[in-house]
Amino acid sequence: MEALLPALFVVAIWWFATRLILVLDRLPRSTYRRSMWGAVAAATGALVCIALTASDTGQSAAYLAFSSAIVVWGLPELGFLTGVLTGSRRHACPRRCGGIAHFRHAIEAILYNELAIAALATAIVGLTWHAQNRVAAWTFCALWSMRASTKLNLFFGVRNWSEKLLPDHLRYLESFFKKQPMNLLFPLSVTAATGATWTLVSRILDPATGGFDATGLTLVATLLALGVLEHWFLVLPIPVEQLFGWGIVPLDDTKPAIRANYEDTPPPAAVAVPPHP
Repeated sequence: MEALLPALFVVAIWWFATRLILVLDRLPRSTYRRSMWGAVAAATGALVCIALTASDTGQSAAYLAFSSAIVVWGLPELGFLTGVLTGSRRHACPRRCGGIAHFRHAIEAILYNELAIAALATAIVGLTWHAQNRVAAWTFCALWSMRASTKLNLFFGVRNWSEKLLPDHLRYLESFFKKQPMNLLFPLSVTAATGATWTLVSRILDPATGGFDATGLTLVATLLALGVLEHWFLVLPIPVEQLFGWGIVPLDDTKPAIRANYEDTPPPAAVAVPPHP
């Protein structure tokens, strides 16, 4: 029962944070700059909170560190979905592109976002390197690893893309997705994440694990379990959009798919996005 509260807390913040970013992304593009400045301010405050709680081993400090890591993670997520922080490539891959070149183009499309995540991860790990409270670092690294796995599985091929949640200005990313029931990486990803989750659960169930460690491990283990669930959403015939999309204006399904425009033509004009904060 002691693990129930932190587990419910993670589920609630996971759902709320995801919906909040989707809602902000559906606002008029004139609001993106304000949203990004708000995200920068929130992430800065969260980093300060991580630094202040780094030496605190109270259970409330575990919750604060976890929540702060989620807030920091929201900055590159919002930056990506608004198109402010994506990559150097902002147009679809040519139809006949494949192999190493196709993978390189996919990396170019998300490079700046990945570098930003790496920089934030370095900052969080640095703030907690010699500290007793490393929940924020565990949380951010868990998010990073699961998101990287998701991106790779989308590239190699899965059943569900959740393309209805992808904003119009990022529809060119669909040229890097492959639709098929499953790929060879998927079972490895799920097995590794499930194994990591079970390892944390084993630590939680160990009577020698103290209250702070049990709370922190439960928070991270639940987050990993949700990451495994999200991976299964990629291959199961489940309308994932309904989980987060309730009350959100859907994208126009009548628009032609991006794959209809993969010709070897010059890239379209760059989408106008607000400058980096």
